Amino acid sequence: MKGLWIYLPAFYLMGGMCFAQVGTPAAVGPLKACPKSPNCVSSQAGDPEHAIAPLTYAGSRADAVVRLKKALSGMKRTTIVAEKEDYLHAEAKSLIFRFVDDVEFYFPVDEKIIHVRSASRVGQSDMGVNRKRVEEIRRRFDKH
Repeated sequence: MKGLWIYLPAFYLMGGMCFAQVGTPAAVGPLKACPKSPNCVSSQAGDPEHAIAPLTYAGSRADAVVRLKKALSGMKRTTIVAEKEDYLHAEAKSLIFRFVDDVEFYFPVDEKIIHVRSASRVGQSDMGVNRKRVEEIRRRFDKH
């Protein structure tokens, strides 16, 4: 049993390094549909398992983008990797294994909403992490 405690931390550390770059990043542009797996949420999803409300704002889209960037900048292991006038893409890495989740935002023209999609690149279940992440982003966004 003693050897198991030494082996497990080494396994987790090695696993984090092995899986850090696995998966394919999401495409830049309007949000793609969630896969059938439960490790994705999207404000454009039609089914309850994947559906989540979009972010809403008053004022200009430019101001909403600034607020969203502030909300994301305070989140650990989250980095903005792409930006266009109507789109923002961030990557969020898990603490232990460094799995990468894609967090995307789409700002439709003439609407006061921000569509959001948060999805794991690999695996089947995320234990609700993507839904919790979007709700944390919403809380931070509404605070600014």
